[in-house]
Amino acid sequence: MALIDKDIYKAKSLLEAGEVIGIPTETVYGLAGNAFNVQAVTKIFQTKNRPTFDPLIVHSSSLAKIIQFVETIPPLAQKLATHFWPGPLTLLLQKKPNIPDLVTSGLETVAVRMPSHPLILDLLELLEFPLAAPSANPFGYISPTQAEHVQAQLGNKIPYILDGGPSHVGIESTIIGFEDTTPIVYRLGGLSIEAIESVIGPVSLMPHSSSNPQAPGMLKSHYAPRKPLVLDSIDQVLKQYAPEKIGYMGFSDFRKDLPEKNQLVLSQSRNYAEAAQKLFAAMRMLDTFPHLEIIVAELLPEEDLGRAINDRIRRAAAR
Repeated sequence: MALIDKDIYKAKSLLEAGEVIGIPTETVYGLAGNAFNVQAVTKIFQTKNRPTFDPLIVHSSSLAKIIQFVETIPPLAQKLATHFWPGPLTLLLQKKPNIPDLVTSGLETVAVRMPSHPLILDLLELLEFPLAAPSANPFGYISPTQAEHVQAQLGNKIPYILDGGPSHVGIESTIIGFEDTTPIVYRLGGLSIEAIESVIGPVSLMPHSSSNPQAPGMLKSHYAPRKPLVLDSIDQVLKQYAPEKIGYMGFSDFRKDLPEKNQLVLSQSRNYAEAAQKLFAAMRMLDTFPHLEIIVAELLPEEDLGRAINDRIRRAAAR
């Protein structure tokens, strides 16, 4: 099983040898390998059982390093990077030839971000290459937000997990690309639309794709528990299942018509950041309750990070 530790020099040695490892970021834990090494990138896809048509995000620690593998950083992208990097923002930029086509699934753009977790930033500073790193989970399953989640899911396939504690954002980064000069949000995530528009003005939102995605994380069905997760009303589900067989994930309130032990709420104070941080861990916990047969999820208000949380819930419910 993978060793869980905080030694960035051990992590550096393994990555330089072409291995893939678990890494912490502020969003979720990633499965990382040398983005310039086709064999390491291939290991990422194989370890996750991820289809190669779904591109990867490349992580780096500075604009000086990023310009080594992207052709240019347009003015609006530069403005966003200045405001939000390091942080949960990914930019789609024109790639240079040193980024293998496997990383980008053949696209001319590469998804790039600068994570804010201090441990991974320190590691990236030590490395002579950027890291390709999707979430460290079997493809389609709930994203991990703790080192132990990675261990439980992929611990028998990788040698090492760098332990940075719980991810404090808890959902993946927001992805923004540009068509001419028009900014387009390809994936909702840990940076809100409101925050982005406060810096660059109105943005367009790309509908999700079920095949041949233009950016990472655009597939219709994703982030899903193994138990069925539905958005139906409790009344509807109670017609088919006994109350003790139903799990419930809500925003802030418990329900009186279900056993409280079967319920998890994301934020009793209705705090969107807290709800995002707890989302994947709550899904994972309900999925492990052996007595439950189905999970009912409540959608949040469509504002702030509620949009990104709802995006994850809807895709977890897509079958």
